[in-house]
Amino acid sequence: MSARNDNVRGLAYIATAATIWGSIGVFVRMVDAHPAVIVFWRVAFAGVTIGLIAAFRGRLAELASLPMRKRLALAAMGALLSLNWVLFMAALQLTDVAIAVLLAYCGPVFVAALTPLVMKEPFDKRVLFPLALALTGTVIIVSPADITFTGGTSAIGASLAFSSAITYAVLVLNAKRLLKGISATVYMLGEYAAAGVLLLPAVFLFKGPVTPVHWLALLFLGVVTTGLTGLLFLSGLRHVRADHAAILTYAEPVSAVAFAAAFLGESVTTATLIGGLAVLAGGLAVTRLKGGASVEGPPVLIDVDAHSSDEPGGPKREDT
Repeated sequence: MSARNDNVRGLAYIATAATIWGSIGVFVRMVDAHPAVIVFWRVAFAGVTIGLIAAFRGRLAELASLPMRKRLALAAMGALLSLNWVLFMAALQLTDVAIAVLLAYCGPVFVAALTPLVMKEPFDKRVLFPLALALTGTVIIVSPADITFTGGTSAIGASLAFSSAITYAVLVLNAKRLLKGISATVYMLGEYAAAGVLLLPAVFLFKGPVTPVHWLALLFLGVVTTGLTGLLFLSGLRHVRADHAAILTYAEPVSAVAFAAAFLGESVTTATLIGGLAVLAGGLAVTRLKGGASVEGPPVLIDVDAHSSDEPGGPKREDT
């Protein structure tokens, strides 16, 4: 398959994953539990899902055969992933949803800004227009005019949301580089295993799920919105630039509005429609860009082992 087709396929995977992620808010609202506990069960169910896929594909041995530095890098990514999700969910509980979403979606901006520094790729000036469209559309969607910032816990929530944007950028940029020589299933299995171990104490310390509805919502969050969509996202990220991928994740707030309207009865305003169209226009503009290198790149922020000779079998073409 040509590089152009690989790039288009990768962008389609990422857009699909981001669209499904928009349903996360609906299912989180169905669970009355501490954020860290929700994240643990989300990771646990996702880990089981990916583990079964890895076993079916005969890739479990690949995780054990990775160099120690690579395994430690995956463990660090698992810790960072846990932190990112807990920060965002806690922000949603402490401040206005609009504030949390706006600040959290500064993440793709950070990815675009840091890609030339971290990945040693030339800055792609073409991303500025679609990035501006997507960010503007998100601002319109969350209606910043209605934001009330009262300080106190709201200020803490805002700082947590901003921190989640930073951790998101680090996650995307490191994932881009770490996928070299590792299948997406093995990458996720190592990441989720580390996250699960880190979050396990929360299950015994904080309020957890009780009713069948809680468990069904957590099951969907883990299997679909984490495991399967994570696999789609990483498989797509293998073939596209990190900054291009990050812009397409702005599909999430658009679909979140649609899911909230369909399942929570929240209204869709004219401003929301305009904002959604701006985000979609930004995403379409990204699909018109020619992709850059796929997974090759310099050392990353966490993994200091950049020598492909240490990686089993060298770079792989398989997505999963």
